[in-house]
Amino acid sequence: MSSLPLLPVPGSKLVGIARLAAEGESLRQGHEVEYFTLPVRSLLNRCTGVRMPFTWTINPYRGCEFACKYCYARYTHEFMEMRDGVDFEQKIYVKQHAANLLRQELRRVKPGEQIAIGTATDPYQPAERRFEVTRALLEELVRHEGLELGIITKGNLILRDLDLLNQIGRKNRLMVNVTITTLNVALARILEPRAPRPDLRMDTVRKLNQAGIRAGVSCAPVIPGITDSLRNLEALVRATVEADGKHIFANPLFLKPCSAAVFLPFLEKEFPKLAADYQQRYKDRAFLPKSYGKRISQLMARLRQKHGMRHYDRETPQASAIAPTQSQLNLF
Repeated sequence: MSSLPLLPVPGSKLVGIARLAAEGESLRQGHEVEYFTLPVRSLLNRCTGVRMPFTWTINPYRGCEFACKYCYARYTHEFMEMRDGVDFEQKIYVKQHAANLLRQELRRVKPGEQIAIGTATDPYQPAERRFEVTRALLEELVRHEGLELGIITKGNLILRDLDLLNQIGRKNRLMVNVTITTLNVALARILEPRAPRPDLRMDTVRKLNQAGIRAGVSCAPVIPGITDSLRNLEALVRATVEADGKHIFANPLFLKPCSAAVFLPFLEKEFPKLAADYQQRYKDRAFLPKSYGKRISQLMARLRQKHGMRHYDRETPQASAIAPTQSQLNLF
């Protein structure tokens, strides 16, 4: 099998993860996606420098085939000296010996520290059907107890692993977050071109809960002018309640430079009337003003209350504020 050609400037010396990536073997090529092996020294990564609801992260793959136009994680390929944001969705790295590494590293996790699986790449993307790295990790986690685990995915392939998830859930605290940004199938198809349809994802929430696995919805990101309408967000909350979802939360879009390089040209093509305002709003920042996020949080709290979701609330603003009007929600 041929190895991946070096992508940096010829003559540059590769170190660390960039060298390991360059030495990976090509496993398959087709449909503009190529898989590579990635020998790694560590699987469990500690969150440092940012406040997150979890302490550790696990990503079974590097890169994600779902090709979501807004994806914030494209920057992770830059560590491998890949500067083209599209590489993130076309060059997928399969981590080797992941379960063995996890077995060795779980001793570092202290009681009460949460592990999140799938924070930078979807653990149930199409590659998982063939390589089963995520399933191997779950088979290892079955052997442990007292862990706090969260899984983040858009993939309905997670239903394949109901047997393992149930075993894990009996001895550990487990929560699944299924990401759904809109129930509009046509809109989802252009925003998240290779991800499962949103109705299939919501059905996944339903089936997980029916199987006794606590699952809810992550509406992230909320995209100003595109998915932040009252109609869109209320439809998501209503459907989550009907699927017996245990929570739904929403976070606004943020654009790192590598993500903006993909998302802004997409916006020019699909939503040209928004392009100039996005260029202005994001030209020197990755995040929107806190006031926008606060309005989204207040609206979501109000909608959760309206539709009877009271068993879980991740966001701090409670449902005491007056629901924002549609004009208040609009960024532009």
